[in-house]
Amino acid sequence: MLSRVANSIYWMNRYIERADNYARFISVNFNLALDLPPNVPEQWEPLIIATADHFIFQEHYDEPTRENILYFMTFDVRNPNSILSCLLNARENARTIRESISKEMWEYVNQIYWTVKNATHESKSWELSQYQGFLENIKTGSQLFYGIVDSTITRGEGWHFGRLGRLIERTDKTTRFLDVKYFTLLPSIESIGSPLDLMLWSAVLRSVSAYNMFRQQYPVMNPTKIVEFLLLDKRFPRSVMHCLRQAELSLYEISGTSVTNGYSNEAEKAISRLRSEVEFTEIDDIFEKGLHQYLDEFQTKNNGVGRAIFETYFDLKPVVSE
Repeated sequence: MLSRVANSIYWMNRYIERADNYARFISVNFNLALDLPPNVPEQWEPLIIATADHFIFQEHYDEPTRENILYFMTFDVRNPNSILSCLLNARENARTIRESISKEMWEYVNQIYWTVKNATHESKSWELSQYQGFLENIKTGSQLFYGIVDSTITRGEGWHFGRLGRLIERTDKTTRFLDVKYFTLLPSIESIGSPLDLMLWSAVLRSVSAYNMFRQQYPVMNPTKIVEFLLLDKRFPRSVMHCLRQAELSLYEISGTSVTNGYSNEAEKAISRLRSEVEFTEIDDIFEKGLHQYLDEFQTKNNGVGRAIFETYFDLKPVVSE
């Protein structure tokens, strides 16, 4: 497979996953705002801080109001990570490799992009219920896209590059969902462990569609167990550990190397090292270091995996013979 084609498939899936996760960020904050007690103001700024978009936001907006952040995260093309920007990039990647993907994939990526694009102007007059319905459609749309991919693409290199991009992105965003809790201000120190605090932790679970699966496994809502479930659980499909393991398997499938024989390139070395670190980490180790500090370090290492994948497969230099 050409590195150009592999790169486009990889990033098309990353951008679709990113759009899905931004819709989740916003949607859960909507629901949380409805449940907050009257003495606790709505908090929207933690969303752009956790996603590291606050520097771009400050260049174009004066205040982190709900209206400004909603438009910035959803429709503002000046934000390279907004839902519209992600879908535009996904569409452009799909357009350049139409011969390498299924007809159904291209048609759906094109359709969902124009749906969001056409909603840009009318969204300014939407009520909250309309906005929530729109975000639900984005989340449903991304799941439909993955269903189309899994039912129309041969399980070859292209499929594995796509899954790799989706899982690397999902791993990063799951840690950022947890980090939103760090930036959310409670009314007082005494609120830690209170019903309000547990409400915020429930919002974190709902943001990654993990609430029901968590409650089946743990009868009591406990912050430590929530962090353990989202970071270290090997069976939940959006947990960091599960995503890393599946991404690692796809990376080894691409090179044709057996996992039991050890890595064969820098990308495999980077992801196997990170997966091993997470697999042998215990929840007490995470809280001893500090949850925010651990997540920050993990995001840096996960970005390092992304760079290693780029240098191994997409940044290929021509061979010059003397």
